[in-house]
Amino acid sequence: MAERALRAAVVGSGPAGFYAAAALLARGAEVDLIERLPTPWGLVRFGVAPDHPEIKAVSRVFEKTAKEPGFRFFGNVDVGKSVSPAELASIYDAVIYTVGAQTDRRMGIPGEDLPGSWPATAFVAWYNGHPDFQDLHFDLSGERAIVVGNGNVAMDVARMLALTHDELHPTDTTHAAIDAITGSGLREIVMLGRRGPAQAAFTNPELKELGELAGSDVVVDPADLVLDPASEAALAEDRSTARRNVDLLREYARREPTGKPRRLVLRFCVSPVAILGDGKVEQIEVVRNTLAVDESGQIRAVATGERETIPCGIVLRSVGYRGVALPGVPFDDQRGVIPNAEGRVLDPAGSPIPGLYCAGWIKRGPSGVIGTNKKDAVETVERVFEDADAGRLPLGTGDIEALLVDRGLPFVEYSGWEAIDEHERGLGAPHGRPRVKLVNWDELLGHGRTRQ
Repeated sequence: MAERALRAAVVGSGPAGFYAAAALLARGAEVDLIERLPTPWGLVRFGVAPDHPEIKAVSRVFEKTAKEPGFRFFGNVDVGKSVSPAELASIYDAVIYTVGAQTDRRMGIPGEDLPGSWPATAFVAWYNGHPDFQDLHFDLSGERAIVVGNGNVAMDVARMLALTHDELHPTDTTHAAIDAITGSGLREIVMLGRRGPAQAAFTNPELKELGELAGSDVVVDPADLVLDPASEAALAEDRSTARRNVDLLREYARREPTGKPRRLVLRFCVSPVAILGDGKVEQIEVVRNTLAVDESGQIRAVATGERETIPCGIVLRSVGYRGVALPGVPFDDQRGVIPNAEGRVLDPAGSPIPGLYCAGWIKRGPSGVIGTNKKDAVETVERVFEDADAGRLPLGTGDIEALLVDRGLPFVEYSGWEAIDEHERGLGAPHGRPRVKLVNWDELLGHGRTRQ
């Protein structure tokens, strides 16, 4: 490898992909970042809530990476369709997959497929302008929406449904979503958590934001905040996030409603058991849970015989995410990840496949925050260079640009993304918005000045 720079492909241009690219470039590698969409940044563009611009600002770090010598971006290139994993393996010395957890976990209950029952991933992609999700129609005409889950994504979805026009307008939420949310018939948004307040997975800032909403009162039943002995013990052992969450929830429980147009209700120790309706979502049936400590010491939700039916017009589930298999790349279907050891992809026998790696959620599962992907990606890149130094990497030949041109496949270079970015910002500036996103493929590819 000493006679030339290591040549690597990174598949997926979200945070894990850019962090991996930065670590590779810092070690002198040449990096091609390959992305199915015409635009980079992954969940920073399509997953972070639009009213959280400070989180989206991490893209400025990625912009610096994209300007480094040796970096190239290939958007609108679908690995598995435009090019195969085998072809990438033959072109590059190392290929790192950073494709995330692209689908949701199901609840596995009757009625889950009724119209009006949705994965939160689809709703988030829709209001964030993902071009694959703009033809969806979310019926928000009912008075009550149910959000199943107690993590930050569930919190984002519930909060977005509660925002007013004045709160949504300064964001990059799509026009269609702003109109649908602010013009909806919703009077109540209910979040359902299967365990107690001490086990909620949302973080303090997200919970604190709920108390600052202009158009929604936050409602918490004090009875839901009576903790079982195991939860009390867990808080006493210094779980600062959990303790602050419980303190905030107790503060909300003491508040008197102020008569705002909507109510955002947080409920705990309830699990959906069925979604009911004649041809569409009309009700959700839930069971009350108690908490118990299992043999491993984990606090688990245990269903009781107490059930309740809640009328609603839409159900949005956020109960976990999982990766999607790529043809020709090993996949652990049970865990929803690429099987790996510290980022080295493993074959069915458990041996590392030379030159094949992964990072991010497709490596470790959907855990952590955006910054967590940096350490994760660096670990994978360290394994790449260990293998390079030991002579374990295959030497790739050829060039993906020549392959795409030869096949007549249009692709978006980084300068094309910059043209999209400039156009979107220009659309937003007159209205005091950070950008107005292009939301269909033809517009994106047209403004991205595709090459082929």
